Amino acid sequence: MNTLTVGQELSPTTYIINRARLIEYANASGDQNPIHQDEVFAKSVGLDDVIAHGMLTMGLAGQYLSAIAGSAAVREFSARFTKPVVVPANTDVELIVSGKVAAIEGGVAKIEITTMCGDVKVLGMAKASIQL
Repeated sequence: MNTLTVGQELSPTTYIINRARLIEYANASGDQNPIHQDEVFAKSVGLDDVIAHGMLTMGLAGQYLSAIAGSAAVREFSARFTKPVVVPANTDVELIVSGKVAAIEGGVAKIEITTMCGDVKVLGMAKASIQL
C-alpha cells in the first residue's frame, strides 16, 4: 500500500448479485423486507423489480476496500445510497467497484470510490480513508 500515488486509478472488482445472494443476505442480516425478494410486492410499491439491500451494496464496496488495504487498515468509509441495484429473476447483475486515490497525507490515503451497476452509479459521495 505504500506505493499509492495521488490520482492513481485502482483496479476495479466485479461482484455478482443475484436473487440467491439476496436471500442469503436477508437471512444473514435479518432484513426480510419483501422489496428484496418478492417481485410482485416490489413492483406494487413502484420499483422496477426486486432490489438489492443498500447495505449489501455498501458492504461489497467495503469488501473492495478491505481487499486493497486489509480490513484493519480501513479507517473510514461512507457513502450515500443514490440508486437501487435492480435484480431481475434468473439474472446475475454485475456490481463494479473501483477507486481513485484523491490524496495522501500523514500515512493515510483518501480514496474516492465508484460503484456502478450497468451505466448507473448506485452509491454517491463514496469515500474512504486507509492507513498506508
